Amino acid sequence: MIWFVAALVGMAAVAWGFRFAGQAVTGNAPKFRDMPYGVAYGYVLGVAVLAWLVWAYTQGRSPDQAIANKFFFLRIAIEGFIIFAIAAWLFRLLGRSVGTSGTKKLFRSMPLTASFGILTILIYAIFALFAGVIAPYGQEQIIPGVAANVIPGGDPTLGGNPDFPLGTDQIGRDILSRLIYGAQNTVGIAFATTVLAFLLGGTFGFLAATLGGWLDQLLSRTVDVLMAIPSLIFALLLMTIASVWAPELGIPLTVFMVVIIAVIDSTRVYRLARAVGQNIVVMDYIEAAKLRGEGLGYLVFKEILPNATAPLLAEFGLRFCFVFLTIAALSFLGVGIQPPLADWGTMVRDLGGFVNFAQFAPMAATAPLLAAGAIALLTVAVNFVVDWMLQKSSGLKE
Repeated sequence: MIWFVAALVGMAAVAWGFRFAGQAVTGNAPKFRDMPYGVAYGYVLGVAVLAWLVWAYTQGRSPDQAIANKFFFLRIAIEGFIIFAIAAWLFRLLGRSVGTSGTKKLFRSMPLTASFGILTILIYAIFALFAGVIAPYGQEQIIPGVAANVIPGGDPTLGGNPDFPLGTDQIGRDILSRLIYGAQNTVGIAFATTVLAFLLGGTFGFLAATLGGWLDQLLSRTVDVLMAIPSLIFALLLMTIASVWAPELGIPLTVFMVVIIAVIDSTRVYRLARAVGQNIVVMDYIEAAKLRGEGLGYLVFKEILPNATAPLLAEFGLRFCFVFLTIAALSFLGVGIQPPLADWGTMVRDLGGFVNFAQFAPMAATAPLLAAGAIALLTVAVNFVVDWMLQKSSGLKE
């Protein structure tokens, strides 16, 4: 603790010296003259963090295995960050050179974070659509003659197997294949659930905004009641009840999960659609359409919906992230996507015990982190794209 406080005090002195030296060298240029002390401290802190990351990466490459194990995950994170940054830059460069004039213009104005997000989403979509072709084994296939709990990495001296680069799970299934099928199941079901939530919430929201009166009051009060209950706890309660009904009705539990999560999340979509719709229905072109005798369907689908597309698309990305994380959480708790279907939340739960070996065998601990990393990576990618879409729709410049 003492060294940490000393480091902060030292950086504070360096920040003051940095600003003072900049003013002296540049002849009191505005950039240094008007620089707040907090900005100077931020520059120094950024350099210090960067230097520490370089040092930690060199420690992670140390020939001393004990030292390398301590910095193993940090080294992997740094290498992954660099690889993804280069891939996003190359993808944006390719988009600026190949395609129509519209797509080239889009890529020219695209920040690197949005490029990373779009590239990641495309990769996930390819794996989800062609999982049966890409995966070397079936998602439920127990491979004969192969030991269970094979360590990722493929190094036989550490308990790995070159034929299974990401290892096998506790009953001998290929983790790589289950990760690929997990994209198909988890992401596909989350996308379908989000679409259903938008159909429900958007339809009722626009109806409430257009018609008003008792329908608006009834729907709004119902939504207020549903939103007062914590969504994850409410979904867990309903899924527990549905797990009893599903075998009796002969309906897969996954169908109940899709409907339950879609209804719960449609309340958030309803609030947004109603608020946006109420701002649109007072416009002059809506009054003109009413005077022409246009019906309710024309008003909603031809007048209101096209003018509400931008905020709804941004909300779709955010809702997808929440639905995706909710499905993973329910699967982790055992009431989501059911075996033998591969699901990332279930994989984190089943392989979670390997985390206990992180200090002694970091490669063994990567097994549950692969599925957790897949969840986190997609969530970050979608949020990057949503942020970019919000910035474009708001008309703000960087």
